[in-house]
Amino acid sequence: MATASKSGEAELAALRQQLLRAQRMAALGELVGTTTHEFNNVLTTILNYAKLGLRNKDEATRDKAFDRILSAALRAEKITNSVLGMARNRSDEFAPTELEPLVEQTLTLLEREMQKYRIAIRKEFQPAPPARAVGNQIQQVLLNLMTNARQAMAGGGELLVRVHHDEAANLIDITVRDPGCGIPREHLPKIFERFFTTKSGPDATGKGGAGVGLAMCRDIVEAHQGRIRVESAVGKGTAFTVRLPVWQTPEPAAGAAAITPLGAPGLPSQSPLY
Repeated sequence: MATASKSGEAELAALRQQLLRAQRMAALGELVGTTTHEFNNVLTTILNYAKLGLRNKDEATRDKAFDRILSAALRAEKITNSVLGMARNRSDEFAPTELEPLVEQTLTLLEREMQKYRIAIRKEFQPAPPARAVGNQIQQVLLNLMTNARQAMAGGGELLVRVHHDEAANLIDITVRDPGCGIPREHLPKIFERFFTTKSGPDATGKGGAGVGLAMCRDIVEAHQGRIRVESAVGKGTAFTVRLPVWQTPEPAAGAAAITPLGAPGLPSQSPLY
């Protein structure tokens, strides 16, 4: 009987790991789609102004064309650096992670999307020590939270992204706050449940609607021994706060600590705040 129970638990754990890998691949697919779209916009700008400069011989027009081409090329450089930043950290080990540049890289990948939907970004970055984190996984969390915020702001507005060091708790908070439609009170206890969604399907950008994004965020944060919480009011907006532990230099003999597999037990997430 005990053997059957252990076998069932092992099978359930294996299925959970397969689901989490599928979620991470879906997140990667969304990132590739976003990045490809961004590069296409940059290339279109470069091509159009290169043609303009070739057609017109006057110095003023050519100077304008060169300025726009240079601006687009610098934009492409920022996108490339953001993607390379994610690619460099594919390890499943915790490492000291500066959160401010991580947030900046995420915002770079979503910059044009935010502009398209008339969303301004307000950043409040306070000095903070490195977090104990796997950078690319936390970036997946940020991409999901920022995309959800954008989808909640149908009429545009200002999205607040804050990094704050809670010295008393020895934690670093990342808050993503939108002034959007808000989450109904009865839905708040369910939003981190897998496959729960209030959306009818993916939006015009192909994102969202499957009900796995926030569940993935919860799993990642709990595997970091952190917490994720939400505050929301209908018609006023929503704020998600991710709390991560500060990096502690390990003892020389301890070595690097491998990350807990996603889905494994960790500290429970804080209950939603109403």
